[in-house]
Amino acid sequence: MNDVKSEVESVLARVKVPGGGTLLSEDLVRALVVEAGDVRFVIEAPSAEVAREMEPVRRAAEEALQGIPGVTSVRVAVTAHAAAPAPSLKMGGHMKPQAEPMRPEGVKAMIAIGSGKGGVGKSTVSSNLAVALARAGKRVGLLDADIHGPSQPRMFGVTKRPASPDGKRIEPLHAHGVTLMSVGAMLPEGKAVIWRGPMLMGALQQMLMQVNWGELDVLLIDLPPGTGDVQLTLGQKAPLTGAIVVSTPQDVALIDAQKALDAFGTLKVPLLGLIENMAVFTCPHCGKDSHIFGHGGVVAEAERLGVPLLAQLPIDLDTRLAGDAGTPVALGEGPMAEAYAGLAERLIRGGIV
Repeated sequence: MNDVKSEVESVLARVKVPGGGTLLSEDLVRALVVEAGDVRFVIEAPSAEVAREMEPVRRAAEEALQGIPGVTSVRVAVTAHAAAPAPSLKMGGHMKPQAEPMRPEGVKAMIAIGSGKGGVGKSTVSSNLAVALARAGKRVGLLDADIHGPSQPRMFGVTKRPASPDGKRIEPLHAHGVTLMSVGAMLPEGKAVIWRGPMLMGALQQMLMQVNWGELDVLLIDLPPGTGDVQLTLGQKAPLTGAIVVSTPQDVALIDAQKALDAFGTLKVPLLGLIENMAVFTCPHCGKDSHIFGHGGVVAEAERLGVPLLAQLPIDLDTRLAGDAGTPVALGEGPMAEAYAGLAERLIRGGIV
């Protein structure tokens, strides 16, 4: 029987595994038993992902072993190391006292991107501007501070949960050249965040100060709509480089955008400029332009305030499709990618980023 076991080990030393090596050379065989022609053992993969790739290896091992004289039956199971439980990281809760301003170490500039109301494309602008700046060679982070309605995980196509090896520091996600953090990546998609103001502020502090952002030229902060707790806390406690306000030309949107502008002014946050989104729709069939949400309102407001109109962006089907697919339109080529590249270049030329 020792001869049979030696032959079994010799065979296992020749069964190749994904990534190179064999079952024996990679030390994947456990509990090998050879009794009266019965061969039993376990293939223990280092992770569940690797274990899923081991079914062809299991079959190959069984077939090879059944050809050994004296072997009457072969039983092989595949398992994986049990993953060590991740340290518990509780999101939300009251802010902790902090004497220093909320500015992550290594971050040169922090730009808030806000709007007076929802639905004007603020998150779409934030994601594409982040990608455009990264394509221009800048080290870019994007913080999804819209905690009740986080959308950046979908727009960047990320499904992985941010890690916390020690239960204190958070390792952010990375996609399309951008370092990303969002409460939406910590929860199942569709799970509501039902938090009062103090818990929102605690989560905001965590995402700013407990995340390993690394060295960044700029951290863009995608704000929730309106002028609530998040805007107030950032304006008072974070040394923002400035703010960009996004609005459509529609009067209702512009009225709320004016309130956002007033809030940033009250908080002494420099206003970097306005972006008019959904400025025009060009019919793909006839080529005619239609101003669905009105025309010129954001342009007039920028002139009234004496601040730059940073961009006028059209309603664009490709932008919507790309965002839903997790590949921001600024990643590609074409008019919209060029528009966001121009917006990024304007911020770079102005010395803001």
